[in-house]
Amino acid sequence: MMKPRKQRGINWFALIMLGIIVYFSSILISQQVYLSQAADDYASAKARLEAAEKENAALKEEARQLNELSYIEKVAREELGMTRAGELPYSVGHK
Repeated sequence: MMKPRKQRGINWFALIMLGIIVYFSSILISQQVYLSQAADDYASAKARLEAAEKENAALKEEARQLNELSYIEKVAREELGMTRAGELPYSVGHK
């Protein structure tokens, strides 16, 4: 018959396995944090890109309108207060 084995000191196998599990768990957690940050950065960049594309479209439309005489006249009248020859400017005073 075999004699039962006596427990002598530390179970090195269990300790090494515990260390390996802790090591790989920490790697997994750090990778999840990194992926979460990357996803947040991607969403932020996508939002900035969409805003820039909208602004670009608006600027292209304004550039197209700047080639039209009616738009130039409208801007000159509204923003610069200009009038045609023979017209009298009219403005409402603010106190």
